[in-house]
Formats: sequence, C-alpha cells, structure tokens
Amino acid sequence: MSNPDSFIEEVTEEVRRDRLFGLFRKYGWIGVLVVVAIVAGAAWNEWSKSRAEARAEAFGDALIDALDQGTPDERRAALEAISVDGQQGAILQLILASDPQADRAATLAALERLAADATLPASYRDLAVLRRVTVAGAEMPLADRRTALQGIATPGRPYRTLAEEQLAYLLIEEGQRDAAIAALQALMQDQKSSGALRARAGQVITALGGTLPETTSG
Repeated sequence: MSNPDSFIEEVTEEVRRDRLFGLFRKYGWIGVLVVVAIVAGAAWNEWSKSRAEARAEAFGDALIDALDQGTPDERRAALEAISVDGQQGAILQLILASDPQADRAATLAALERLAADATLPASYRDLAVLRRVTVAGAEMPLADRRTALQGIATPGRPYRTLAEEQLAYLLIEEGQRDAAIAALQALMQDQKSSGALRARAGQVITALGGTLPETTSG
C-alpha cells in the first residue's frame, strides 16, 4: 500500500507545483508591480523630503535677511514680501505679529485670524491665542482673557504652562494674592515648566511676599 500512496502524493505535489507555476505566470506581474511601487514610493519620499528641506532653508534664509533690515517698517515690508508655502504662512504671520509697536491693530487682527484658522496645527493656533492675550493686555476684558487662556491651558496642550502662568497673573490683577501665589508655586513644581518660567514665577512669588516651594528653594 505504501507504493500507491507515495505515487499519489507525488502526483498531488506535482499538480500543486504546476498550479503554483501557472498562477505565478498569470499573476506574477502583480508582485513585480508591487516591488516597483515600493521602490518608486521610497524615491518619491526622499525627493519630497529633500524638496521640503530646501524650501525650509530658503524660507529661513529669507526670514533672517528680512529681520536684518534697519527700521521696523523696512523689516515688515521685507517680511511681507517673502514667498511662503503651506504652513510657512502661519509662521510668517506669527513673526509679523511679534512687533505690536509697529501696528498694534494689525498685530491683533493677524493673531485673531491665526487663532481661528482650523486648517493650522493646534500648536500654531495656541501660540496665536497666547500671543494675542499678552499683546492685548488690559485692552481685552479680563474675563475674555481668562476664557481664551483656559482653552489652551488643558493637559496635553503645547503651551499649557505658559497659559497657566498668564492665568496666575490675572489672579494678581484681580487682587487674589494668595490664589496667585499658590498657582505660581504649583508651576514651579510642574515638571513641564521651563527653567525660565520657574525663575519668573519665583521672582513674582517673592515680590508678593510668598514662600518658594521647598523643593526649588536654595
């Protein structure tokens, strides 16, 4: 019985092999196409990356040249003449909005547009909100400033600690000294707070007559 069984197995294996070769001849081009697509995709990604890096370098060089201009008017004119691509426009607007003394109304308007532009990444919009609140100052009602800052002071937001710092200053503006000290003390102990922020918070706490947190004193 072993010989017939072996023969049947050999025939079955041969049939499977013939079918496999037939399928390969019929559909093998698909595999070749997949390989070509992978190689082409990798080449496209490398080209796109190089192109993006070149655009970023050109944009950065143009910004440096513009910011080297003598007067605020000359700097603004040079910045506005820069050609932008995609999200570079948002970066340029933030830079233009960083000199409110040149045109305060235009600065606030530009920041408001950026903050409301849902096509931009949250980091750009949050930075625009933060900058707008600080530029507007007392010209913006305190309640409006608090609402705007609370929106970007939630966990996970990129400028949370900076927004919380500004919220603490609003407490000072309202005369809530103890609450402001407590908020600033918490920021000094927050691992996400930068060294510069901790230093500012410590200076304000001291000015308010408060005590620095034990873990950061000395």
